[in-house]
Amino acid sequence: MTSKRFNTNKIILLSSTVIVLAYLLRTPWLPIKRDTKTNLGYPRDSLLNFTELTSEYGYISEEHKVVSEDGYILTMFRIVKARNCHGKVKSPPVLLMHGLLQSSDSWIDSGPSSGLAYLISDACYDLWVGNNRGNYYSRQHVRLNPDKDPEYWNFYSHEIGMYDIPAMIDYVLDYTETEKLNYIGFSQGTGAFLVMCSERPEYCDKVQILIGLAPAARQLNTKSKIFRGLTQAIEKLESVLTIYGVQEVLSKGAFCQEFVAFFCQLSEITRNVCVKFIEMFDYVESFHSGSINNITTKVLFGHFPAGTSVHNMARFGQSMRSSNFGKYDYGKERNLVVYGSEEPPKYNLSAVTVPVVCIYGKNDGLVDTKDVKWLVSKLPKVIESVEVQDPLWNHMDVTYSQYTSEVIFPKISEYLFMYSKK
Repeated sequence: MTSKRFNTNKIILLSSTVIVLAYLLRTPWLPIKRDTKTNLGYPRDSLLNFTELTSEYGYISEEHKVVSEDGYILTMFRIVKARNCHGKVKSPPVLLMHGLLQSSDSWIDSGPSSGLAYLISDACYDLWVGNNRGNYYSRQHVRLNPDKDPEYWNFYSHEIGMYDIPAMIDYVLDYTETEKLNYIGFSQGTGAFLVMCSERPEYCDKVQILIGLAPAARQLNTKSKIFRGLTQAIEKLESVLTIYGVQEVLSKGAFCQEFVAFFCQLSEITRNVCVKFIEMFDYVESFHSGSINNITTKVLFGHFPAGTSVHNMARFGQSMRSSNFGKYDYGKERNLVVYGSEEPPKYNLSAVTVPVVCIYGKNDGLVDTKDVKWLVSKLPKVIESVEVQDPLWNHMDVTYSQYTSEVIFPKISEYLFMYSKK
């Protein structure tokens, strides 16, 4: 018992040190300029943004700006011409939402043969790809400056579900002049959707089907020691970090992301280290060797981590101690002020009246199968819950595996087709 406590304390100390250094070590040479990275031999794909990278492979995409009700300026991308779609584009539109610390780039980092954004658009769907508040594409506000106003960072997945996703849904439906859309969310992207249905059920009615990939709601059984240690360290240190002006964490262009991107492209040895880190981060029973290849590893670290708030990371730390899916726990006294009760309210999962398909992996170290099954038991309209046949399929595989087209896309395609006009 003493040994376990000592190891936990070491993880917390190391995590907090990394967090503070990642924030404080901002120098005039960060972020490193694109020309410098090119000269240093960074892979070209890791330096391109969404529209540039899709264009590189023969896809045409547009950038759209959306303003949430509380003033956050969000960036969405729409693939308007796919390389391999030669027929009529299907309706309704599809909204694809990333997970924690990711951005829209996560759906294209593994390339045209396996990136889910490419696969969906090639199947002739009108694809829209979102970015939630706080990542590098959506780091703006009509009034607040994220570099100067701490108020900007006072959000967690609750606000993403309350404001970001509804704003994107409204924008897509207005722009395309359709009544409903199909929604695909990964991890936090599904959890935030569940928040939306609980708090704003009228928006749940604007969606035909929810396809939840490794859906993150309750995370009581998360086995990843690195993720659990990091988020719970941030939770314990949140008030201290706030005092020192640290509200943003793991942002693109900061020391942590720039160092990892540099390190992972140095040599074959360092690339292998980065691959092993991804595997250890998501480790449950055994590594899924070769699923995320070396090329994708170099590219993804050019876009990941994409940044979020300290408050959001702290909320994930809390979710690993709770047997429910609920709002942020501020402690009994403040909960009384904020919520009118000593305990934080639970989200009303019975309000998720949209048909739901869950797809998850047995080897997922971040969203455990027990928590997925718990979630499925609480949702009123689950039409299928699919455990991926590959026993080594894990969390990070969803966005970055070279096997996505074989392992999870057929089931996604089946339900998109079922809920689309032919």
